[in-house]
Parts: sequence; C-alpha cells; structure tokens
Amino acid sequence: MSNVYRSGLLTSLAAGYLATAAILAPAGALEPRDDIAALVASIQAATLRFENVEVALAEGFVPDPSGHCVSAAAEGLPTEWGAMGIHYLRPDLLGITATEPRVDGVGLHTDFLNPSILLYEPQADGSLVLVGVENLVFEAAWRRAGNTDAPSLAGRNWDNMADDPATPGDEAHGFEPHWDQHVWFRPNPLGPLHPFNPNVTCEHHASAHSRHHGAHD
Repeated sequence: MSNVYRSGLLTSLAAGYLATAAILAPAGALEPRDDIAALVASIQAATLRFENVEVALAEGFVPDPSGHCVSAAAEGLPTEWGAMGIHYLRPDLLGITATEPRVDGVGLHTDFLNPSILLYEPQADGSLVLVGVENLVFEAAWRRAGNTDAPSLAGRNWDNMADDPATPGDEAHGFEPHWDQHVWFRPNPLGPLHPFNPNVTCEHHASAHSRHHGAHD
C-alpha cells in the first residue's frame, strides 16, 4: 500500500468515525450487565499484547497518519461525551477496495478478539494507552454475504452510518454505508459499547503524535 493511498484511506476512515457520534445521542448510562462485563474482559485479555503499540505496528496496524485524536469537543459535540482517542487500523481486515468516490470495502470481520481497529489514549509523556477496540463492516458487502440483520454485539446492533442525499451534509463522511461498533476497556459511564467515552481524553495528543507518528509517516 503506497503512503499516498494509505494517507487518503486512513484520513477518510478517521473522519468516518466522527459520523457515528454526529447522529447518535447517548440515551444515558447503560445498566450494568454481567454478560457484557465478561465479554469486555475476554476481549481485553485477547488484545492485551496491543498495550505495546509496537506490537500493533508489527502485526499490521497503521495509525491515522494525520495524528488526529478524536474528541467530542473538537467535533462540536457535547464536551461531556469525552473522546475516542487515536485509531490504529488493519486495512486488510477492513477489506478496503476503494477510496474514491467513497471509501468502500468487502471485509466481513466481526471478531472482537481479533479486532480491525485499536483505540489509544495519548499520555503526557508521549506514550499511548490502549483503551478499547472497534470493528467496522460495509453494508453492501454484509448484505451480499447473505446477512439480513445488522451485525450485533451483546444484543446491541452496531451503529449504522449512511449518507442522506436529502441533507446538505454527508452523514457518512465519505464512506459507503457501513456499521461500526466500539468496545471500551476504560470504564465508560455512557456504557462500554457507546462510540465516545467521557473517561478518555485527547489532552496530550500532540506529544503522542510527535513520538509515535513521526517515526512511521
């Protein structure tokens, strides 16, 4: 994958994640559920090695080359929603086939024990802390594979993103229609499956970008 292709793809991907929060208002904190807590714990255990970002890079994850750290406040959303952090992505698991005219893909990857996206919170010392994971599938590929229902996790349908041509904005931010789902390891008062986490911050993203992204651009 060329640097130009990768940069365009990942910058578009980072923008696409913002669309989820733009149309999804939190319905309040989720009631604690033992099954969800156990699921999150199993996913965290399976991805423990990615606490070392160098391991993630060695296994094919690539950071958004813009160095963007997604926060609600920076996107004009309620500050109290917190942030998503910095996304590290596996383009092969996402099955990306095109970035123009919209980002598209054929990946059907839904395994959260081996996720396609890692979420890192930048720290004051320039390090990165793994705070959650995410998966994303494109709707057309999902339907072509014979699926009639949306992908779901713990009884929750993934967040569906599609542009509405009747509105001036692009609700899917350059993506073909898709679903995505976050899973938070960091405790989240909005619920462990909500797109944003009030306990995640982008306050220190400049130092993390300098330390980690500069060496891989």
